[in-house]
Amino acid sequence: MDGIFMKRILVLGSGGAGKTTFSKSLSEKTGLPVIHLDSFFWNPGWVETGRVEWRQMVTDMCLRSEWIMDGNYSGTLDIRLKYADTVIFLDFSRTACILGALKRLAAHIGRVREEMPAGCAERFDTQFLNWIWRFPRSSRPAILELLDKASPETSLFVVKNRSSLQKLLLELKRN
Repeated sequence: MDGIFMKRILVLGSGGAGKTTFSKSLSEKTGLPVIHLDSFFWNPGWVETGRVEWRQMVTDMCLRSEWIMDGNYSGTLDIRLKYADTVIFLDFSRTACILGALKRLAAHIGRVREEMPAGCAERFDTQFLNWIWRFPRSSRPAILELLDKASPETSLFVVKNRSSLQKLLLELKRN
Protein backbone atom coordinates (compact mmCIF):
# COMPACT_ATOMS: atom_id res chain seq x y z
CA MET A 1 0.00 0.00 0.00
CA ASP A 2 1.42 3.31 -1.01
CA GLY A 3 2.13 5.91 1.65
CA ILE A 4 2.33 3.51 4.59
CA PHE A 5 5.62 3.63 6.42
CA MET A 6 6.30 0.36 8.19
CA LYS A 7 9.25 -0.15 10.50
CA ARG A 8 7.52 -1.43 13.63
CA ILE A 9 4.54 -3.67 13.01
CA LEU A 10 2.39 -5.11 15.77
CA VAL A 11 0.37 -8.25 14.94
CA LEU A 12 -2.48 -9.01 17.36
CA GLY A 13 -5.28 -11.56 17.49
CA SER A 14 -6.67 -14.50 19.36
CA GLY A 15 -4.70 -17.68 19.76
CA GLY A 16 -5.07 -19.78 16.63
CA ALA A 17 -5.66 -16.77 14.37
CA GLY A 18 -2.32 -17.26 12.63
CA LYS A 19 -0.26 -14.38 14.01
CA THR A 20 3.00 -16.31 13.85
CA THR A 21 2.47 -17.64 10.33
CA PHE A 22 1.41 -14.21 9.06
CA SER A 23 4.35 -12.50 10.80
CA LYS A 24 6.82 -14.90 9.18
CA SER A 25 5.29 -14.28 5.74
CA LEU A 26 5.32 -10.52 6.28
CA SER A 27 8.95 -10.71 7.38
CA GLU A 28 9.89 -12.58 4.20
CA LYS A 29 8.17 -9.89 2.14
CA THR A 30 9.51 -6.84 3.99
CA GLY A 31 12.84 -8.01 5.39
CA LEU A 32 11.82 -6.82 8.85
CA PRO A 33 12.88 -9.08 11.74
CA VAL A 34 10.19 -10.94 13.68
CA ILE A 35 9.89 -10.90 17.44
CA HIS A 36 7.64 -13.73 18.61
CA LEU A 37 6.61 -12.65 22.09
CA ASP A 38 5.83 -16.24 23.08
CA SER A 39 9.50 -17.10 22.74
CA PHE A 40 10.42 -14.47 25.35
CA PHE A 41 7.46 -14.75 27.73
CA TRP A 42 7.62 -18.50 28.24
CA ASN A 43 10.47 -20.27 30.02
CA PRO A 44 11.15 -24.03 29.86
CA GLY A 45 8.24 -26.06 31.20
CA TRP A 46 5.72 -23.33 30.28
CA VAL A 47 6.80 -21.10 33.17
CA GLU A 48 5.74 -17.46 32.76
CA THR A 49 8.13 -14.53 33.02
CA GLY A 50 7.35 -12.24 35.96
CA ARG A 51 5.30 -9.11 35.28
CA VAL A 52 7.98 -6.49 36.05
CA GLU A 53 10.69 -8.33 34.14
CA TRP A 54 8.29 -8.92 31.23
CA ARG A 55 7.36 -5.24 30.88
CA GLN A 56 11.06 -4.31 30.85
CA MET A 57 11.85 -6.98 28.24
CA VAL A 58 9.03 -5.74 26.01
CA THR A 59 10.16 -2.13 26.40
CA ASP A 60 13.70 -3.12 25.42
CA MET A 61 12.44 -5.01 22.36
CA CYS A 62 10.27 -2.06 21.32
CA LEU A 63 13.32 0.20 21.31
CA ARG A 64 14.81 -1.74 18.40
CA SER A 65 14.68 0.24 15.18
CA GLU A 66 12.68 -2.30 13.18
CA TRP A 67 10.42 -5.23 13.99
CA ILE A 68 7.34 -7.27 13.42
CA MET A 69 6.08 -8.22 16.88
CA ASP A 70 3.42 -10.89 17.26
CA GLY A 71 1.47 -11.80 20.35
CA ASN A 72 -1.29 -10.45 22.54
CA TYR A 73 -0.06 -10.10 26.12
CA SER A 74 -2.51 -7.37 27.10
CA GLY A 75 -0.32 -6.39 30.06
CA THR A 76 2.20 -4.85 27.65
CA LEU A 77 -0.05 -3.72 24.81
CA ASP A 78 0.15 -0.13 26.06
CA ILE A 79 3.94 -0.18 25.66
CA ARG A 80 3.91 -1.79 22.23
CA LEU A 81 1.29 0.60 20.87
CA LYS A 82 3.51 3.58 21.77
CA TYR A 83 6.23 2.28 19.45
CA ALA A 84 4.28 0.60 16.64
CA ASP A 85 3.72 2.51 13.41
CA THR A 86 1.43 -0.22 12.06
CA VAL A 87 -1.02 -2.53 13.84
CA ILE A 88 -2.63 -5.55 12.22
CA PHE A 89 -5.42 -7.05 14.31
CA LEU A 90 -6.54 -10.51 13.21
CA ASP A 91 -10.14 -10.20 14.35
CA PHE A 92 -11.26 -13.68 13.31
CA SER A 93 -14.24 -15.69 14.53
CA ARG A 94 -13.75 -17.91 17.54
CA THR A 95 -14.50 -20.94 15.36
CA ALA A 96 -11.72 -20.04 12.91
CA CYS A 97 -9.30 -19.55 15.81
CA ILE A 98 -10.21 -22.81 17.56
CA LEU A 99 -9.75 -24.65 14.25
CA GLY A 100 -6.41 -22.89 13.73
CA ALA A 101 -5.22 -23.89 17.19
CA LEU A 102 -6.31 -27.51 16.69
CA LYS A 103 -4.57 -27.61 13.29
CA ARG A 104 -1.36 -26.32 14.90
CA LEU A 105 -1.70 -28.86 17.70
CA ALA A 106 -2.10 -31.73 15.22
CA ALA A 107 0.96 -30.58 13.26
CA HIS A 108 3.27 -30.07 16.26
CA ILE A 109 2.00 -32.05 19.26
CA GLY A 110 4.85 -33.18 21.48
CA ARG A 111 7.40 -31.03 19.61
CA VAL A 112 8.74 -27.57 20.30
CA ARG A 113 7.77 -25.18 17.52
CA GLU A 114 10.55 -23.11 15.95
CA GLU A 115 9.40 -19.87 17.58
CA MET A 116 9.05 -21.34 21.08
CA PRO A 117 11.74 -21.75 23.73
CA ALA A 118 13.17 -25.15 24.60
CA GLY A 119 11.03 -27.09 27.03
CA CYS A 120 7.72 -25.75 25.69
CA ALA A 121 6.47 -28.61 23.55
CA GLU A 122 3.08 -28.22 21.87
CA ARG A 123 0.41 -29.84 24.03
CA PHE A 124 -3.33 -30.13 24.33
CA ASP A 125 -4.36 -27.37 26.74
CA THR A 126 -8.02 -26.91 27.63
CA GLN A 127 -7.28 -23.58 29.36
CA PHE A 128 -5.83 -22.24 26.12
CA LEU A 129 -8.82 -23.43 24.10
CA ASN A 130 -11.16 -21.87 26.68
CA TRP A 131 -9.23 -18.59 26.41
CA ILE A 132 -9.68 -18.65 22.63
CA TRP A 133 -13.40 -19.32 23.03
CA ARG A 134 -13.77 -16.43 25.51
CA PHE A 135 -11.51 -14.06 23.54
CA PRO A 136 -14.31 -12.20 21.68
CA ARG A 137 -15.91 -11.19 24.98
CA SER A 138 -12.98 -11.12 27.39
CA SER A 139 -10.00 -9.76 25.42
CA ARG A 140 -11.28 -8.26 22.17
CA PRO A 141 -13.11 -5.26 23.73
CA ALA A 142 -10.01 -4.13 25.64
CA ILE A 143 -7.84 -4.49 22.53
CA LEU A 144 -10.29 -2.44 20.47
CA GLU A 145 -10.42 0.22 23.18
CA LEU A 146 -6.63 0.53 23.22
CA LEU A 147 -6.48 0.58 19.43
CA ASP A 148 -9.03 3.38 19.45
CA LYS A 149 -6.61 5.40 21.61
CA ALA A 150 -3.58 4.70 19.38
CA SER A 151 -1.79 7.59 17.74
CA PRO A 152 -3.52 8.97 14.64
CA GLU A 153 -0.24 8.34 12.79
CA THR A 154 -0.49 4.60 13.48
CA SER A 155 -1.77 2.63 10.49
CA LEU A 156 -4.44 0.21 11.69
CA PHE A 157 -5.74 -2.84 9.84
CA VAL A 158 -8.54 -4.93 11.32
CA VAL A 159 -8.75 -8.15 9.33
CA LYS A 160 -11.81 -10.40 9.64
CA ASN A 161 -10.77 -13.64 7.89
CA ARG A 162 -7.85 -15.52 6.37
CA SER A 163 -8.64 -14.60 2.77
CA SER A 164 -8.64 -10.89 3.67
CA LEU A 165 -5.36 -11.43 5.49
CA GLN A 166 -3.77 -12.96 2.40
CA LYS A 167 -5.01 -10.02 0.33
CA LEU A 168 -3.48 -7.60 2.85
CA LEU A 169 -0.18 -9.49 2.72
CA LEU A 170 -0.09 -9.03 -1.05
CA GLU A 171 -0.78 -5.30 -0.70
CA LEU A 172 1.62 -4.46 2.13
CA LYS A 173 5.17 -3.55 1.36
CA ARG A 174 7.98 -1.90 3.21
CA ASN A 175 8.59 1.70 2.18
